[in-house]
Amino acid sequence: MKKYTFTLISLLVFVLAALTTSAQECPATCYRLYLHDKALSPYSIFRPQEFLSERAIAKRQRFNIPITTQDFPVNPNYVQQVKTIDQDVRVLASCKWLNTITIYCPNRNSLEQIQQLSCVDSVVPVANYDLSQPIAKQAQTVEPPMASIVKAPQEENYYDYGNGYAQIAIHNGHLLHNQGFRGEDMLIAVFDAGWNSVDTIASFANLYQEGRMWGAIDLVPWRDNVYDGHYHGTLVTSTMAAANQSSLVGTAPKANYFFIRSEEPDMEQLIEEDFWAYAACIADSIGADVINSSLGYTNFADFPQVNNNYWVDMDGQHSIASLAATILGQKGVIVCISAGNDGANEWHYISHPCDAFDVLAIGAADIEGNAASFSSRGPSTDGRVKPDIASVGVSTSCIWPGDILGVADGTSLAGPVAAGLCACLWQALPEKTSHEMMQLIREAGSCFNNPNDSLGYGIPDFYAAYLNNQVGVNEIAPATVEVFPNPCTNILHISNGGAQVQRIEIFSMAGTMVKTFSSSSDLLISLDVADLTPGFYVGKIWMKDGSVSVFKLIK
Repeated sequence: MKKYTFTLISLLVFVLAALTTSAQECPATCYRLYLHDKALSPYSIFRPQEFLSERAIAKRQRFNIPITTQDFPVNPNYVQQVKTIDQDVRVLASCKWLNTITIYCPNRNSLEQIQQLSCVDSVVPVANYDLSQPIAKQAQTVEPPMASIVKAPQEENYYDYGNGYAQIAIHNGHLLHNQGFRGEDMLIAVFDAGWNSVDTIASFANLYQEGRMWGAIDLVPWRDNVYDGHYHGTLVTSTMAAANQSSLVGTAPKANYFFIRSEEPDMEQLIEEDFWAYAACIADSIGADVINSSLGYTNFADFPQVNNNYWVDMDGQHSIASLAATILGQKGVIVCISAGNDGANEWHYISHPCDAFDVLAIGAADIEGNAASFSSRGPSTDGRVKPDIASVGVSTSCIWPGDILGVADGTSLAGPVAAGLCACLWQALPEKTSHEMMQLIREAGSCFNNPNDSLGYGIPDFYAAYLNNQVGVNEIAPATVEVFPNPCTNILHISNGGAQVQRIEIFSMAGTMVKTFSSSSDLLISLDVADLTPGFYVGKIWMKDGSVSVFKLIK
């Protein structure tokens, strides 16, 4: 695969007729079948426990999300009709929402018979696998890039974050942790290419000892152990789940986790979108609160019959993965998807499925808040702001196989840094729906009022989002306290309605206080910031009534 946030590929689903014809013309052994309906299904909306977990059902009830026939698994009678045609037919994936199954069918004559079934509406070729022969599993040897240990100010922090401080502090996520929101009782499902050694190395021991590793599923047909085959998921998960004091503490160190391998690391074929859609259905069924997918699709090197065109396809409508991502975001899940690493390449743009609706597509920035040159750019084809937000994806601290503390670049790392904080924030604001949560996270972005195609709405301040959305908390009204201009060059102005500002402090991203200001009767406070070096800062405003406002400052 193309390294793994990382751009892979997708399909022109809207030309189903042409693709159906191509099933006869191009080499393929795996096909997506669009089934006709769910008539005479053995499932019932009155027995949801047959296809949804108790956790998933409770979430539907909590947020008044109806259970409908869309949630039924594909009709098993139809699946049986397909399998009866040929004993070599294997079902590799399904998507209950789009009513598809993805099959391995090496016999072309059998495929023609399957196409004639009344339960099959259309057929799309998706891969050229040979499952009759063992497929070699390539060994992965890696030399992790190393970083010097960073010591962060710890006097007010619950954790000694070590190298993880800057990537959580840019979001003020450490302040959420200090309030007791560290991901407890939240479930994060991770879609990736493999988790080498996660079950054996010390950095993840707490995950298993505390019973917070809830399960793993391998969707790739010739692989059967998610802890073997690739290291990418190890890096990704460590940015959320690691809890190594003074070394690396992740953004959701107390959350529960579930791993789903939807990605074959050694090849790129369209079927990986089918696996992604299947993973989305599984995440919904187990009651996941947040998903992180550091995977993306643009063009498939190993299935070149299918190529995408940014000007047509990145609109949330032309990919089974994007369609499934949209539905997942509407089923009570915060969907975090890495935007891709093609910003400096010919493609340049975002990938599927981050073009979906009701998801958070996440771009990469450095710890100063500057967009990474490699981070894929938006907008979506239909003009929506993409990426939605950004997080740290440059020299992001993470754990490599061998329990080695190192760094890595990519929107693959930016995505989980943000996803872990999404879980903590939702823990803090449990009355909010997933749709409301994703919107308030966008609104907490550093450039929400002036979004762009590299950072989207910017780098969210998760603590400010928490403060501004607590029930019964005395909040600072935007009309009373306003910080401008932002970004600024020399002078920062802060409105002081009613002369209520008591103290202002500005901190560097390393946690060092660089400016302070005491109370004033002036209705407009002006701070000279000309001496600050260009970069990203965090400000706090204490009011006389005890309320606090937190803001991001770009110099």
